[in-house]
Amino acid sequence: MSNRIVLNETSYHGAGAIQEIAAEAKGRGFQKAFVCSDPDLVKFGVTGKVLKVLDDAGLAYEVYSNIKANPTIENVQTGVAAFKASGADYIVAIGGGSSMDTAKAIGIIIANPEFEDVRSLEGTAATKKPCVPIIAVPTTAGTAAEVTINYVITDVEKKRKFVCVDTHDIPVVAVIDPEMMSSMPKGLTAATGMDALTHAIEGYITKAAWEMTDMFHLKAIEIISKNLRGAVENTKEGREGMALGQYIAGMGFSNVGLGIVHSMAHALGAVYDTPHGVANAILLPTVMEYNAPATGEKYREIARAMGVEGVDQMSQEEYRKAAVDAVRKLSQDVGIPADLKEIAKEEDVPFLAESAYADACRPGNPRDTSVEEIAALYRSLM
Repeated sequence: MSNRIVLNETSYHGAGAIQEIAAEAKGRGFQKAFVCSDPDLVKFGVTGKVLKVLDDAGLAYEVYSNIKANPTIENVQTGVAAFKASGADYIVAIGGGSSMDTAKAIGIIIANPEFEDVRSLEGTAATKKPCVPIIAVPTTAGTAAEVTINYVITDVEKKRKFVCVDTHDIPVVAVIDPEMMSSMPKGLTAATGMDALTHAIEGYITKAAWEMTDMFHLKAIEIISKNLRGAVENTKEGREGMALGQYIAGMGFSNVGLGIVHSMAHALGAVYDTPHGVANAILLPTVMEYNAPATGEKYREIARAMGVEGVDQMSQEEYRKAAVDAVRKLSQDVGIPADLKEIAKEEDVPFLAESAYADACRPGNPRDTSVEEIAALYRSLM
């Protein structure tokens, strides 16, 4: 069996990288941009930094901002209608995972209108054509949606999130400019940073992991562990490190999948609108303990990448504990809650566990699980 890697055609990294957008748009012969960005980014002038680049280059655009955290089917459908009315021929997605996921779904449906109900895109839908070309500009250092083939949409009616995996949705250009992330508040920096760490750790231990993705994930764990605390304090080095670390994690997990930390986090996001990074960060250490028996020597390398000393002298039990402790400490240091007491309700646990088990990320988990075992994991944090 062969292993597949799908990445952007082009990516730009570093302060001031957004200046490259105009040349990319012109070089590709694009005429008008459909700019997908959430209302807060528009309001606080973050989106405006990219609009200035388009204005200065004389490039036409239209802004679509009916986007919320945990984007819904309705956000996508109104976006499809707005795109059709705009006369645009490419998308510029500016924001965190929510803006990019909305942009991907819009782009896929415009190119493959038979999926306009949105729900039929769940899992690995058999789309025939690449989505409308997307230039993706992340404003958070976490989701890595700019380099992944995944997007997640919320079905409000059925109270569930569904994951869509499609090589046709990857942005053609990713622009990772740490200056676009500098206005992120502390809490969001911490939550999205822990999302990135979860991607790197789950991607490293997932069933489909292999040598090339291990390289991405271990480097991402190292960079994120070194830089997240600084990014939360808004240091230049911290922001730059996290911008790179989260992208490298995306290069890996997008191609091999994740595990039940993400499945369980998706369920919490759908039922309680819990920010995705916060849910991941709370769940990660507990699920790491649960998964440990199925991970061979990998926790030794996670501990090493997180800066734990003396791992080669430790027993398996010791280095597994050291890896979990290092994750817990980082999460604590950046102010993430330690449990789900303020979030989840006992009466919802059966539904949460069933949703998590049905989630597209669950089969990649290194340890085979069940609805009952997932329910027990939720309860252990309540």
